[in-house]
Amino acid sequence: MSPVDLLIAAGVALLAGGINSIAGGGSLILFPVLVGLGLGTVAANVTNSVAQWPGYIGGVLGFRKEYGGQRARMIRFSVVAVLGGTAGSVLLLTTPSEAFDTVVPLLVFLASILLAFQTMITKRLKKQEDGVAHADPAWLYVALFLATVYGGYFGGALGVILVGVLGLGLGRLKLANAMKSAISLVTASVTVVVFGIWGPVEWAYVAVCAPAALLGGFLGAKVATRIPTTPLRVLIVVFGIAVSIYLFLRG
Repeated sequence: MSPVDLLIAAGVALLAGGINSIAGGGSLILFPVLVGLGLGTVAANVTNSVAQWPGYIGGVLGFRKEYGGQRARMIRFSVVAVLGGTAGSVLLLTTPSEAFDTVVPLLVFLASILLAFQTMITKRLKKQEDGVAHADPAWLYVALFLATVYGGYFGGALGVILVGVLGLGLGRLKLANAMKSAISLVTASVTVVVFGIWGPVEWAYVAVCAPAALLGGFLGAKVATRIPTTPLRVLIVVFGIAVSIYLFLRG
């Protein structure tokens, strides 16, 4: 890789971090750029996952007030996230790369569609919110496990999936958003460990992308209230669909 490649990757990671703070979907931006810079799809996926890990810490810190009185629930959800994230990460590393090449266009497409309907999902869950604390239904843990398996395997638009699942299961959208950030951090942390030890991570890209993504997330949070998210989300969705078509034709 050349200094120009590293500079391009850092710039896109900065953009992706900001997009994650403003509208979500930053991984759909950085992943195809890493592929375009010459990485295989699996290597690009694991490098993208490791590089964007610091950004999840900021999300958890931003919701720290919402975690009051949720310690037991957070522990239970974190255990599920560890199991699911581990399963997804191991699945990615132990199945043939051709299998990932086959499924990744569909995953990118589905992630883009989920991002497109993110606002609609959030509004629907808000209408159903009753603000009353309920016991966690058993199906919620099964759904969280499947979601975090997906997060360990690919992870694009994982936050949208988690908000939908948690919003339905908990009946409190604000708490669902907070728990989404915590579960995403745990899942991402698992992938960092698994991919960092056994995955084909391109550490030079991580070295420039991780701090850039962290800075982008911080800057994005500062300007999030001043930028209309709908046009940005539409742009990301269109880009993601175009990438899925390119990956499909490429395969």
